[in-house]
Order: sequence, then C-alpha cells, then structure tokens
Amino acid sequence: MWESIQTIMKNLIKSGNIYLLLFLPFLFSIAACSTTGMQRSENVQSSMQDVDNDIKLIVVQIDAINASLEELTKHGQADRKRAFDLFSENTSKIEKMEKDFNKHAEQMESSGKTYFETWDKNNQKYDNPDIQRRSDERREELGDTYNKIAQNNVGVKEAFRTYVSDVTEIERFLSNDLTSDGMTAISRTSNRVVDNGSTLKSELQNLQSAIEDAREKMRQN
Repeated sequence: MWESIQTIMKNLIKSGNIYLLLFLPFLFSIAACSTTGMQRSENVQSSMQDVDNDIKLIVVQIDAINASLEELTKHGQADRKRAFDLFSENTSKIEKMEKDFNKHAEQMESSGKTYFETWDKNNQKYDNPDIQRRSDERREELGDTYNKIAQNNVGVKEAFRTYVSDVTEIERFLSNDLTSDGMTAISRTSNRVVDNGSTLKSELQNLQSAIEDAREKMRQN
C-alpha cells in the first residue's frame, strides 16, 4: 500500500499536477486505516521481543555475577585482585542491562496500552451475534494474557533494581577494602545477594513465560 502511494506521489510531482496532489491526504488516510491495526500489533510483539532478549542476557549475567562474587569471597582466595576485577566487570555489565531492560519494559507497557485502548475505542459492532461473541472473547483472552505480563513485570523491576543496587554497593565496598577483614565483614551480605539473584532469575523466567505466551497468541503467521 505505501509503495503504491509513493509511486503515485512521484508521478504527480513529475507531471506537476497540483490539483491531484490535493488528494494525497485522502490516499494516506486509506493506507493508515488498512495498516494501523496490524502495525500496532507488530509494535507490541516487537517490544515484547526486546524484553525477551533482555531477559535471556540478564539470566546469564546473574549467574556470572553470583559465580564471581562467590569466587571473590570464598575462604582462602589467593588472588583477590584478579577475582575482584572479574566481579567488577560483571557488575558494570548488569548495570547497563538494567537500563536497557527498564527502557524496553516501558516501551512494551506503552505499546500494549495503546494497542488495547485503541481496540476498545474502535471496537466494531457486528450484526452477526456469533462474530460479535468471538470478537469479545478474543479481546478478553488477549487482554488477560497481556495483564499477566504487567503483573509479573511490577515485581521484577523492583527486585532487579534492588539486586543491581546491592551488587554495585558490594563492589564499591570491596574496592576500598579488599582485605581478609573486609571479606569477612561483607560475607553475610554477599551471601544474601547471591540468594536474591537466584530468586530474581526465577521471577524473570516467569515474566519471560508470560511474554512468550502473549507473543504466541498474537502471532500473525
């Protein structure tokens, strides 16, 4: 549709036919009506794909952080500097991942809200009661599926923020005190953060399952 309109525009501009150019807004409105619904659906699915990709990276990175933190704080660690550098590198990576995740999660929430609000606003009424019933059922089914994403995402965002904050503060603490006493002082906190990381992984995977379920139900091919 858009390719056809672009061809028409080029021909009109070449011919210099100013009067026909006045009909271009009408052509654009036709194209918009024919593609808007599908484009909104594609936008939602694309934003869900971004968050899904983020989660896959984050889960791997949490494992790397937990492993490097346990290695750093283990009793008898012979090369604390090397172990600390690895932990510090992993910490920097998870900070960036949190920013990307928050950005993509906000985009997913926004595109989903737009999709369903526009669906409700433009909801067509059908004379055939069977078609109307199926349309209403489909809207409810997709809405319930998408709501599961929102419910899972609320807890994940806060847990993720806390986890990254704790990991960052441990990294800052140890950068000032990489001694045996420093390790002992932070050991209880680091153990708790490792456990929190494992819990966060499970919550992220629950969110991922909800996203994949929604994507499957919205897939157009």
